[in-house]
Amino acid sequence: MGRSPITVRSTEGPGHALENGVAWGEGMATLARKMEPVSTPERKAALLGLLDDPTKAVRAAVLDAYKGLGDTGVQWLREAVRDEGPMADHARRVLHELREDDPKAAFIEFIHSYRYELETGSIMLNRTWYPDLDPTFCCLFLDEMASRCEQLFCEPSTDFEKCRILNRVIFHEYGFSGDQDDFYHPDNSFLHRVIERRRGLPITLAIIYLLVAYRCGLALEPVGFPGRFMVGCYTEGEPFYIDVFESGVFRTAEELEAMLEIHRLESDPAILAPITVGEVLVRCCRNLVNQFTRARDPESARLYADFVHEFENAYKRKA
Repeated sequence: MGRSPITVRSTEGPGHALENGVAWGEGMATLARKMEPVSTPERKAALLGLLDDPTKAVRAAVLDAYKGLGDTGVQWLREAVRDEGPMADHARRVLHELREDDPKAAFIEFIHSYRYELETGSIMLNRTWYPDLDPTFCCLFLDEMASRCEQLFCEPSTDFEKCRILNRVIFHEYGFSGDQDDFYHPDNSFLHRVIERRRGLPITLAIIYLLVAYRCGLALEPVGFPGRFMVGCYTEGEPFYIDVFESGVFRTAEELEAMLEIHRLESDPAILAPITVGEVLVRCCRNLVNQFTRARDPESARLYADFVHEFENAYKRKA
């Protein structure tokens, strides 16, 4: 699509002309009218035509216009990216700038990227509720725990023996445990709050365990066991599972099947298999929906329900 006829040539001040010969003040007023947050096809085309304008003033006005449009503006930009036309790279740039200001939009964009990575996704999910979170806090803390684990490894060691070391460091030296007293508190679902409080849900404790393990070169996997998220190891013959909510108790497949029977749940081999990072993050969002609903905070519950729907729609598009 061609550029809008209102294109600023210079930002030096009055006296510099626009392409259509309009004086500076009148031109910026015209541009401001084009930037009004009205979601019409004409507005969409006008904004799209201005995406590649190199002028700082126009870029700032375009960014403000997309901010004013909210979700509609984000959707227009995503369409431009998916179309892979001449404006695709410029639309990506504006999306990136919007994400920097809005952690919720950033997480949605992450969902739509299909490039799921556990540490990045967990921190971005944290920032939807704690926007001022410094991501280096979590990363440096996980580095510290992994370094301590590596100090204690004695090579050659099996993965089972290394998991014993992880248990010692994470659950005994650093004191992480399942939150038995206030299980449904939303802070149990946010990685940095679990690190600060040393208590959390099975899934957030599992995320911490996995991120420490990855730093130590251990190929562990998330396991979405019903009601009790687990960490699995499939590298040494018979798989074994780490019950992080119980301070790292090792469990066999037979023990987990027995737990299913106790709760009258149907046994299925898929239950004991690894799940994807996307599935981990969706489960975190579902937990937050439940937690905020219990806390009688329906608006916050809707926010995380919207994230669940974004994941579901992304999977449908990918299928």
